[in-house]
Amino acid sequence: MVFVVTGPSGSGKSTILRHIIKDMRGLAFSVSHTTRPRRDSERDGREYHFVSEAEFRRLAAREAFLEWAVVHDHLYGTSKEEIRRQGRSSDVILDIDVQGARQIRRRLPGAVLVFVLPPSFAALRRRLVDRGEDDPAAVRTRLRNAKAEIREAGRFDYLIVNDRLDRAILELEAIILSVRCRAENRKRALRSALAGRAG
Repeated sequence: MVFVVTGPSGSGKSTILRHIIKDMRGLAFSVSHTTRPRRDSERDGREYHFVSEAEFRRLAAREAFLEWAVVHDHLYGTSKEEIRRQGRSSDVILDIDVQGARQIRRRLPGAVLVFVLPPSFAALRRRLVDRGEDDPAAVRTRLRNAKAEIREAGRFDYLIVNDRLDRAILELEAIILSVRCRAENRKRALRSALAGRAG
């Protein structure tokens, strides 16, 4: 199963996902590729695979990405190999943008799309400024892009309003558990239950 989590920069989706990955069994995080400069708090291969634009475009030309897009003036993409490798033994969860989610919906119709909303636009602005990781121009770009991204939220399967982190984490856990319990996702358990002989 593939879960896609999207939301504007500053919505808290990455923080929610850190908790989910740590707390839930059978769930693997797909590490995206990006040309964005690495922040001091980040490590290559953990948050992202940081690559040059030339390397990214070489991978895109080889069709190595399941999805890719230009976001906030940088390239981001999900490697097909990463999804294959992670999906062998786990459900896979992606932290990607709206453009990437649209591509995933076309290519993997069974994927579950979740959008994380901030409680308000003012709260989003405050979060971006307070985290201090972007210069004022980058914050303005992220806020401008956030408006367009939020307009797409109604096309997603689920919406989480991240006004309280603990509740947002529980809501995403509930979504994942609910999807796992769908009858079509429990076919193996159903076959096993029917395999025994009556009497």
